[in-house]
Amino acid sequence: MKYQKLSSQFNEFFKLAIQMLEVAEADAVLIFIDGTPEWDKLKSIAEGHKVIVAADRDEFLEGIEHTELLGVVVDLEESPILEKLMHALVEAVANDQISTGAKVVALYSGFDEERIDTISFIRLDERLGRLTSRDLRKLETSVPLETLKMVVDLAVEIGREGREGKPVGTCFVVGDHRKVLSNSAPAGFDPLKGYPKKERNISDRSVRENLKEIAQLDGAIVVNADGTVEAGGRMLDVASASVTLSKGLGARHWAAAAISKKTKAIAIAVSESNGTVRLFQGGEVVLRIEPSRRAMKWKDLDFDNNQNAID
Repeated sequence: MKYQKLSSQFNEFFKLAIQMLEVAEADAVLIFIDGTPEWDKLKSIAEGHKVIVAADRDEFLEGIEHTELLGVVVDLEESPILEKLMHALVEAVANDQISTGAKVVALYSGFDEERIDTISFIRLDERLGRLTSRDLRKLETSVPLETLKMVVDLAVEIGREGREGKPVGTCFVVGDHRKVLSNSAPAGFDPLKGYPKKERNISDRSVRENLKEIAQLDGAIVVNADGTVEAGGRMLDVASASVTLSKGLGARHWAAAAISKKTKAIAIAVSESNGTVRLFQGGEVVLRIEPSRRAMKWKDLDFDNNQNAID
């Protein structure tokens, strides 16, 4: 077990973060740790304020359940710290720990990996572009919530980032995979064919990255309810399904709506033109997500002039 010792410098940073939270009327303090901390010390300094502790591994958060602190696992060990923080905030929103319009004071290792040395003030965009668990629970589906969240998160990333600077449109079909496969056909070469099941699960970050490449190909990506990606590049054969869509939505959205009506699957279409993500069930759009096109705004606090820093 790796432990992160809380130095006197960290204690002062944490106390300052709590003061900033109070002055800015912020919603939470987020701390990114690289080891299991001394929970009693964190709890003592937090003094009842909302504190979210983020880490790359589950094991770093062992013991947090015995405190009033909240935990978020990011699982992005090789990524830059600002990307980790953004994902931690997104997960906190998805877990209903903070709202999409929250103000957060963040503590993290910005310069020295061995110690927490940076404090930032973050205003989350009102259009963060992520769903909360509550939104997904509204869908009456046998697909587990975690599987649906992972696919939706991936679709939103594709809608926001595209691939190598180019916009990408794609379609995921989740659940009822046998019926979906029987109502579709290969568009050509299936890049997933031949891989063992354990190497096709969407919970694996490398699999999600590979799916971003596959998303550029024609056809839909079919995902089992357990998160296993069953096939890529599938042409959905749903001509007999009768659906009605808004003007301006093309063949990809029509096919997504139709397959969701003909099967019990949830279809998720990403628009190539604007990155909008639409979830289809029973032939209708049940959720729509507008991925934020702007990067997360980070602002270092001026320790000598707190009020100016947050205005």
